[in-house]
Amino acid sequence: MTITAAIVLFAVIWWMTFFIVLPLRFTSQRDAGVIVPGTPASAPADFQVARKAKITTAVAVGLWIVFAAIITSGLISVEDFDINGVIQENRDALKQ
Repeated sequence: MTITAAIVLFAVIWWMTFFIVLPLRFTSQRDAGVIVPGTPASAPADFQVARKAKITTAVAVGLWIVFAAIITSGLISVEDFDINGVIQENRDALKQ
């Protein structure tokens, strides 16, 4: 795995994890009973983005280590997903 692939893998895992973590423990202004004028009642009362980003980073690092280890070990590779045999056909064509 190249350094670029490792960074891209981490970024994808981080953002996917972030979108999962965002709605956790969500409290709207309506639920809290304090609606700030000019905002919808469904707006977050205390969003805590920094806390959610820290949680996301911790989870993403753990997931990245697992996925990077699987990829670099060769346990799973692109050939495992080649259901149409395209990669094998290309290898055979290059041998000729």
